[in-house]
Amino acid sequence: MAQAYMTETGSGGQGPDRRGSRLRRLLDGWRGDRGIWRRGLVLAALAAILALVMLLHAQIPNTIGNLGSLTETFLPWLGLFIPILLILAFVRKSASALIAVLLPAIVWLNLFGGLLTDKTGSGGDLTVATHNVNADNPDPSGTARDVAASGADVLALEELTASAVPVYEKALASTYKYHSVQGTVGLWSKYPLTGSQPVDIKLGWTRAMRATVTTPAGQVAFYVAHLPSVRVKLEAGFTARQRDKSADALGEAIADESIKRVVLLGDLNGTMNDRALNAVTAQMRSTQGAAGSGFGFSWPASFPMARIDQIMVKGIEPVTSWTLPETGSDHLPIAARVKVDATAS
Repeated sequence: MAQAYMTETGSGGQGPDRRGSRLRRLLDGWRGDRGIWRRGLVLAALAAILALVMLLHAQIPNTIGNLGSLTETFLPWLGLFIPILLILAFVRKSASALIAVLLPAIVWLNLFGGLLTDKTGSGGDLTVATHNVNADNPDPSGTARDVAASGADVLALEELTASAVPVYEKALASTYKYHSVQGTVGLWSKYPLTGSQPVDIKLGWTRAMRATVTTPAGQVAFYVAHLPSVRVKLEAGFTARQRDKSADALGEAIADESIKRVVLLGDLNGTMNDRALNAVTAQMRSTQGAAGSGFGFSWPASFPMARIDQIMVKGIEPVTSWTLPETGSDHLPIAARVKVDATAS
């Protein structure tokens, strides 16, 4: 009786066995290679330098072109060099470089790993938003409608021009009963707004203000600020002296605030890592850092690389923080939901 036999061909060597054999061949190629520790020493040195820059960024001096602040503004992006160094270490078959790349990876995760997790919560009793609307915004009424649609109870706008203010006032009138504009910044609120006044940030014109908003949980002091812009110049480096001076003045004003519950909304032209903003950041919490998901970059709108627009609180608990869709501005609007402690005064 004839019998037929079939040979199982499998999947042509595909699957885990094939992948495992590739890994084994790679390791076999390294095994016995006495040069794996001598090769790639330059890569190892670069990895060590990268780790030191991130670890000791606060020690980089600002005396030369504000190099320290420039580094801190784009500090998260230094992490892009880690996979590049890792690939080069594999190409060079350098065990020394591979081990060295672990150093910047560990430092980066220590600095920013917490931002990669979703810390957003639920609840809260007050939604706030802020947006640098751009003086050259081609559609101010559309921008106003977009940010109002966020559901914010209190909304701050920066870079308002005299000609555009009536447009924003008209577009926001149906949503916000109360508002105040001081110089180039403004605050719109669904709740009573009193005590509006400019805040002197040492510029000679008004780009910051303060007002009291009476929320259902009690009074909250709101500050709106647009700190001076910074520039990166070949001959002068990171020019931020006026910004730094204004940040110190803003920090003093907030420190002297009599109301314990404070919200700061605005374009600070600096990140939470920038030491030049310590006068502000040392006494307040970032809603994005405390209750956001990801870095929350807000500028430039076309390809966000830094969070220079901020929502910061003192005496108030952040619940969630997020970035809003692009408008006609070169900045993205940002928003946050917070819980106002009714027992604080």
